[in-house]
Amino acid sequence: MIRKEIIDEIKARIDILDVVGDYVNLKKQGSNYRGFSPFNQEKTPSFYVVPSKGFYKDFSSGKAGDAISFMMESEGMSYIEALKQLGKRYGIEVEEENLTDEEMEAQSEKDSLYIVMKYASDYFQEQLWKSEEGKAIGLTYFKERGFSEETIKAFDLGYSLDEWDGMLKMAIKVGHKQEMLEKAGLIISRERKEGTRHYDRFRGRVMFPIHNISGRVIAFGARLLKNNPEVEQPKYLNSPETPIYHKSDVLYGIYQAKQQIRQEDTCYLVEGYTDVISLYQAGIQNVVASSGTSLTQEQIRLIARYTKNVTVLFDGDPAGLKASFRGIDMILEGGLNVKAVVLPEGEDPDSYVRKLGGRHSGGSQFREFLQEKQQDFISFKTAVYQEETERDPIRRAEVIREIVQSISKIPDPIQRQVYIKETSVKLGMDESTLFAELNKIYLKQQRSSSRQQTYEEQEKGVADIDFVHPEEPLDEPASVGIEEAILSKEKELTRVLVMYGHHPVKEDYMVCHYIKDELDDISLKHDIYQRIFSTYYQHVDTQKSLMEKFMIEQTEAEVSRQVINLIVDHYMPSPNWEQREVYVPKKDEKILDVITRSIDQLKFDVLKFMLAQKTLELKDETDINNVILIQKELIELQKIYNKIANKYGTVVPR
Repeated sequence: MIRKEIIDEIKARIDILDVVGDYVNLKKQGSNYRGFSPFNQEKTPSFYVVPSKGFYKDFSSGKAGDAISFMMESEGMSYIEALKQLGKRYGIEVEEENLTDEEMEAQSEKDSLYIVMKYASDYFQEQLWKSEEGKAIGLTYFKERGFSEETIKAFDLGYSLDEWDGMLKMAIKVGHKQEMLEKAGLIISRERKEGTRHYDRFRGRVMFPIHNISGRVIAFGARLLKNNPEVEQPKYLNSPETPIYHKSDVLYGIYQAKQQIRQEDTCYLVEGYTDVISLYQAGIQNVVASSGTSLTQEQIRLIARYTKNVTVLFDGDPAGLKASFRGIDMILEGGLNVKAVVLPEGEDPDSYVRKLGGRHSGGSQFREFLQEKQQDFISFKTAVYQEETERDPIRRAEVIREIVQSISKIPDPIQRQVYIKETSVKLGMDESTLFAELNKIYLKQQRSSSRQQTYEEQEKGVADIDFVHPEEPLDEPASVGIEEAILSKEKELTRVLVMYGHHPVKEDYMVCHYIKDELDDISLKHDIYQRIFSTYYQHVDTQKSLMEKFMIEQTEAEVSRQVINLIVDHYMPSPNWEQREVYVPKKDEKILDVITRSIDQLKFDVLKFMLAQKTLELKDETDINNVILIQKELIELQKIYNKIANKYGTVVPR
């Protein structure tokens, strides 16, 4: 366990803008901040941060919480992991006290994997800087590539000794378990006649640690420097997939680049580790690499957290260019603006920036080159294909379809129209022909989607059909709308209770007392709101003015999450609320007026629902005595209903 005073100190030091800002490009909107969701791909930003309350709310995914829960959601961390990470960020030492052997054994697998990866990274760095082999081979290699000591340390570069099990022995010696080293992909086991043999995965290689977004080492890339003719080994070797490393979710260099990407509002995408490091050293620090893998949607979403602008750097190989086009289409589909730059033939970003002057003048000249040569992707793709289609009309038709296919990926209709217009000029084609091809693509996609949906419905079979029970009011669909309205009003009243419950109405009489008296015996229909009410009134006399904080920090997880949702929703009300007749009080209104109206609105909808139910009862009733009784009840309900309606000038339908 972590001591409460340590947790309180971390919470006191946390700046939610600082924490969330590492993942989301936030822009000020009034007193709050808004950005694109880090959890969903979206066209319109719906992620909000309320600094005054220390909360975030993501309307696209429904997630909400504080900085700790944000770290847990973003990184897949446990509560303890998130606290440790934040403690480290703010210089607070976090120790778990009085851990038994059983508790140590029960620590999560992810915790253990992060620990062994951190050990391995430190070990490889130590070998690079202190061992004779590391200095002679690894450090010499890095310096020959022009990397400064500062850059080498910025990327935690290291060296693995050319020994069968050098790291394994040292790791075991300091207390790491062989099982966890194997799960982390640091060692390999092989079955032999004499038994199982374990050895280091990486031997005689320079090491490139791969960091996640928060800077934790999750994997390694390694390059072999000397060949052994007796043993065939791959030149490049990467960590296998593990519970903390999924290569499709990771971009090399994102940890080092994220701040600069946000500041410059653009990201350069390259292919290899050394491309990233060389550009970073030359002052172009907003650069990441896909590490030789095909670009994935997860990687694109990772870039989109920080910018909507991507510039892809290609070498001059035509085959390599065309192989990359599918990945670029995925970036377009993700709603990002894509530019492309082709380097001179035979050059890659690493070699070309060094050719232009390396660390000093090379960076400025490389920037000038990028500014001069970059062009939007559609124009770039058109130019690449144009030369090979001049004397081949069949290939020309294929190329036109491929270019229109890329344009179809762009979600913004205005951008699509602009690109169609520009492409028609470059290809000498009529705009209407290109639009017709574009429409064909969309029609084909719709048909394919429709067929897939039909297939999925057929696959479900009869077992998934929702049968309607006879007792349900089939001819009263309006009752569903009434129930939804009730839930909306319950939500607003619960928010008022949480935020203003301890405000005084008069001496020794608070808002929470007024709400309880006015509701009489009405129970809330929605379970979570009823649970919040029950929890609140259980502690109403002990927590006093700290109730809002108590409801967030000391209650069960679901109650806490919903309380945060209620509070954050107050600061970013949905534009649809007024259409749904959900009343959102303004700051300058008196609190009692707010509560009275909220309670009356809830009563109004409850009465509407009761009237609908009684009307159904009356329709089906055959006993004359019961008919008279129901009619009397309807008259009484209608009187109360009319009283509330007249109070607010609501027209009551007869």
